[in-house]
Amino acid sequence: MANKAAFQVIVLGPTGGPREDSLTGLLVRSTSTHWSTNSVIAVDAGTLVSGIIHTLEQYNAELKDGTYMMDEGPFAGLRMPYKSAQANAAHIFRDIIGAVLITHAHLDHLAGLAINTPMLEAGNGPKPLAALPSIVAAIKNHMFNDVIWPNLSDEDGGAGLLTYQRLVEGGNPRFGRGDAKGYIRTCDGLLARCLGISHGRCRQRFHPESGTHHRVGSSVFTADPLMLPSRAISVDHTTDAGIYSPARSPRMLSANQKEPIWATVESSAFFIRDQHTGNEIIIFGDVEPDCVSLDPRNKRIWEAAAPKIAAGKLRAIFIECSYDDSVEDAYLYGHLCPRHLIAELTLLAGKVMEARHPSMTISSFGKRKRSDTNTCGGSGEQMSPRSKRPQSFSVPAGKRSEPSPMGMASATVDMRPRFYSTAEGLVEIPELVHDEPTPSYHEPDDVSDSGNPADPAPPSTSPEEAPTANSGPLPLSGLSVYIIHIKEDLTDDIPPRERILKQLRSRGEVARLGCEFYAPHRGEGIWI
Repeated sequence: MANKAAFQVIVLGPTGGPREDSLTGLLVRSTSTHWSTNSVIAVDAGTLVSGIIHTLEQYNAELKDGTYMMDEGPFAGLRMPYKSAQANAAHIFRDIIGAVLITHAHLDHLAGLAINTPMLEAGNGPKPLAALPSIVAAIKNHMFNDVIWPNLSDEDGGAGLLTYQRLVEGGNPRFGRGDAKGYIRTCDGLLARCLGISHGRCRQRFHPESGTHHRVGSSVFTADPLMLPSRAISVDHTTDAGIYSPARSPRMLSANQKEPIWATVESSAFFIRDQHTGNEIIIFGDVEPDCVSLDPRNKRIWEAAAPKIAAGKLRAIFIECSYDDSVEDAYLYGHLCPRHLIAELTLLAGKVMEARHPSMTISSFGKRKRSDTNTCGGSGEQMSPRSKRPQSFSVPAGKRSEPSPMGMASATVDMRPRFYSTAEGLVEIPELVHDEPTPSYHEPDDVSDSGNPADPAPPSTSPEEAPTANSGPLPLSGLSVYIIHIKEDLTDDIPPRERILKQLRSRGEVARLGCEFYAPHRGEGIWI
């Protein structure tokens, strides 16, 4: 299998903490390059050199022709100039890794790079750090700034060990041709295209001196102006729990009141393409479900991925699933759990079926017929009790279409009055309702003694709504979904990894997706 694979992915860190030695970090290479110089990219670097050392120490290297050769394990076939794992790990970081791609600027995706960068030699030239401009700005302003950490970049008089490469969101149209248009070269044998995604929300603070919210150029970006007034959120200080509640209407604020406004934290998804075969994989940074997001952008990823899956060119997705289904939406903090990941993949499955059968409209794959239930995002899909949204009271009125944020497809703004409870009483705020939100499956009310949700009950679909045994392969057959960024609980209970995998496989079978779920271990090599 390894000989036929286009990619090799080495998992240096599969978790989102709290252990600092296994934080998110992946190495990716094209197998056609045979470990040449600058033939590997690191995608996120919460764990980097320490993860390489740990992996090398699990296997022995034999001395051949004056150099050491790894004959087994993820680094098999790599000739190394040194005997010790730590010296060879430094060699891999300096010479074999050609660039570091950062999905977002949170510490669990960046800490290893910050600590490891001083070992780079300026004489070899700066190591590229590639990310969206907002991510670069956050790293530059808040990490490599001579305060939190020395300025090791080649900007603003720094040490010159790193160079920032600011990526064009959605791909640079000046590069590539055909189906590779927009992709840029990241290292020997690999191309990449970066799309922005949403990773929860962050409260912007008002600065009287500047008259602006938060810091200009940070990773917090402002959503569409039409969206902010209806989705502004404040902290309800009337309870000890610190529950987030919808903000007071701007009309109710005096000129001297500056209510904190929530904005979306930007993350990224990288489409990585093997230059030799044209095959691709997707690696997600931290991401939240569209149905609870201020700025839902996952749909763009699935629309870009579906034709590639239908053509057999995209065989694997690395995506987070931080918590199991016992965690309510309010405590996901911009992450996924099995019920939401399955809902996202159900939307992807519909897009794949549309790509395979262009004359058919199958965007309703996995949806229920009933539309009179509570919904997550207004889809008509029965909402999980753990996917709670504010109660609203509506008066029938017309709707109008408005442009959707961040260049997405148009959304429908529901202008019916909606009322939210605040300290001053009920406040009327319009709510954004998207045309095609991500579905959310019903979560059973019964919970096992361990606090984990019971196996999900199958959604009530009709034969027209779900594929049958005779309708050909399931929509995501042949796709492998690798779960990363699992939050460990460091207890003697069943590990979160096992609980999450069980729930994903159970829900995936019910949804008839056809994909396979895996949760790789630290130091594991994956050939795709």
